[in-house]
Amino acid sequence: MCAVGGLVGQSPWHAGCSLGLSCPDLRSDASIVIGAAKDRAAEFRGHDDEVTVRFQHSSDIWMDFPELAPGVIFAQGITADASVDDRLAEFGEIAAKRLATASEGELPEIQAWRRAFSKMGLKPTQYRCASESLLRRFRKEGALPRLHPLIDLCNAVSIAYAIPVAVFDLSRISECVEVRYAAGDETYLTFSGETEHPPAGEVIFADAEGRAHARRWTNRQSGHSAIRDTTTDVLIVAEALHGSALADIESLMATLSGELAAVWPVTPEVAILSPSAPRFDFRT
Repeated sequence: MCAVGGLVGQSPWHAGCSLGLSCPDLRSDASIVIGAAKDRAAEFRGHDDEVTVRFQHSSDIWMDFPELAPGVIFAQGITADASVDDRLAEFGEIAAKRLATASEGELPEIQAWRRAFSKMGLKPTQYRCASESLLRRFRKEGALPRLHPLIDLCNAVSIAYAIPVAVFDLSRISECVEVRYAAGDETYLTFSGETEHPPAGEVIFADAEGRAHARRWTNRQSGHSAIRDTTTDVLIVAEALHGSALADIESLMATLSGELAAVWPVTPEVAILSPSAPRFDFRT
C-alpha cells in the first residue's frame, strides 16, 4: 500500500544555466509555465467519474535524502503518432556540447546520483541512474534508439539536463505511486517478462497493490507500466540531488510541459514537490 501520513502532504527513466549552455530563458519562465499549468489543470477537478491518484515520496526518503528535488507531470491525451524529430535534435545538441567538455560521470547531476547509489549500498559504476546510462550510450553511439515519441522526447530532455526522467502508463498503476524502501514482498516485472522481488530496503516506485514500477530508485523501470502504443494517460517524474537541483528541476518541468503541449493536444498538470509539500494528487 501507499502510506498516507508522516510527510505525505526502456528508460526513460526514461551552470549559469546548469546545462552549461545559453538557456536562461527556460529557467526564467519556469515559474510562469508551471503556474499556468496548475491553473489550467483545475479543469480536471471535480468530476465524479474521475479517480484520484497520488504520487509521493515516503517520509524516510525525505529524511535520508533532504537534498532531493522532484518534479511531476500528469498528462492525458498522449498518442503514438506524433513527430518529435526536430525537438530531439535540439536536446541532443545540448547534451553533445556538455559531453564535449566533460564525461557523463563528471557532471554534477550524475555525481550526485552516484553518491546516492553508494549511500544505498550500490556500486555506482555497476548500477547507474537512468540519465547516466542514456548519456553513456549517446556519447558512444551519437544517438539514442527510437521507441515511442513520448519516450524519445523524455529521453532527449533527460540527456540535455543529465537528470533521470521516468514515464509511467497510468492505466497500469493501482491508486498511487510512492517512492519508498521495499518491504521485500513487492513484485517487479522485467521487460523480458520475468518476475523479480526487490530485496527489503531497496528504493522502489511502488503502487497500492505492491507492484514495483522501478528498481534501485532511478536505475530501471518495470515493463508492467512501460509506455506503449495504446498509452494515453501518463505520469512523468524527474528527480535531482545536486547543488542546483531545485532550479534545474523547475526548468526541466517548464521545458518538458511546454514540449508536451506543443506536440500533443494536452494540458499538463505540473508540481514541484518538497518536504513541506510532498504529495501530488491528480484525477484520471
